Amino acid sequence: MYRTLPYIGLFVVAVLLQVFLFDNLSISVYLNPLVYVVFLALLPLDAQPVTLLGGGLLLGITMDLAMGAAGINTIATLPVAFFRPTLAGMICGRENVREGGIPSPGRLGTHKFFVYMTTLILIHHTIFFLLEALSWNHLLHTVLRIVVSSAVTLAFCWIIDRLFTAKLPARV
Repeated sequence: MYRTLPYIGLFVVAVLLQVFLFDNLSISVYLNPLVYVVFLALLPLDAQPVTLLGGGLLLGITMDLAMGAAGINTIATLPVAFFRPTLAGMICGRENVREGGIPSPGRLGTHKFFVYMTTLILIHHTIFFLLEALSWNHLLHTVLRIVVSSAVTLAFCWIIDRLFTAKLPARV
């Protein structure tokens, strides 16, 4: 994998933003942005499955330790890492995945990138919030939390992507 240092920096920034900023926001019960998933979304499209699963496991364990959770972050990030190559191939196209590069609106196109990020975030948030609720009694409340938090997380992930890929040419 190329660009190892920037990805280590992205990992650290995503974890620190989540722990010190987004976990301390108490705007609403429905608003809980989980932006650390951006690390998995922005790994190169041709990243090896072992790299994705290892990164997902490390990210989940780090977030569980930082948030004091009992494995809920790990359980939510591993399916994202597992399904990401398949989703990237379906959404972005097999030729883009074979060429590799960093997923960004400039590389994939705005629509494909939006669908790609939305899908990954919805998978993560659905698993996370369903496990957090651990009940079907308040399903409407849980679905509302998934939708609102996913929308806000998508906006922040879009901003982080723009900052992370700002100085890169479109086809890197």
